[in-house]
Amino acid sequence: MRALAVDLLLGLGVLAAWLAAIGMLRLRTPLDRLHLVAFLATGPGLAFLLAALVEDGFGQRPLKLLLLVLALLAVGAGLAHAAGAALVRRIAAGERE
Repeated sequence: MRALAVDLLLGLGVLAAWLAAIGMLRLRTPLDRLHLVAFLATGPGLAFLLAALVEDGFGQRPLKLLLLVLALLAVGAGLAHAAGAALVRRIAAGERE
């Protein structure tokens, strides 16, 4: 039963990554695409973290994944904010998207 739960969580992480990739093709503006970058940094990582917790319990590997997911949340948010601010300034200056 545990192996099935791990497989489902890993599949969910891969599905989240594919959904973000397909969404990149579907959304038109760069500002909209920034939302998908933030989702891609967090969605699959959380699913993989849960899979590691189910497989190993509270051990060394899930702790490392937790730290990685938290780092991605912090760095991803800052990067998305900086890129969004640059895009808004470029659009305000009259340049094309």
